[in-house]
Amino acid sequence: MKAILGMSIACGLIALSAQAAQPAAFGACAACHSVDGAPGLGPTLKDVYGRKSGSLKGFTFSPAMKRAGLTWDEQALDKFISDPQKAVPGNVMPFAGVADAKQRAEIISFLKTAK
Repeated sequence: MKAILGMSIACGLIALSAQAAQPAAFGACAACHSVDGAPGLGPTLKDVYGRKSGSLKGFTFSPAMKRAGLTWDEQALDKFISDPQKAVPGNVMPFAGVADAKQRAEIISFLKTAK
């Protein structure tokens, strides 16, 4: 029993260390988005890196996001996080964007680890 408990704790710690620490700049995102798969006002950002825009099952995306045809890589995420309405006109995310390039890079690096 102690061995099972010890392995469970160790596996949990390994999983935690695999995900980067959440940067302060992600706080604005976290108001609506989770990174653990749980639903929120916005879609979960777990496994967002490499995903097609508007494709997460179980979330109702705007027609604009469904039509965008983006793959969430560094370039697409940077453009979207910078100015969501300019990147995908007609999307319904009520967020003005993150102007600071360093903060966007920190958010993107974090999202790459959100598995």
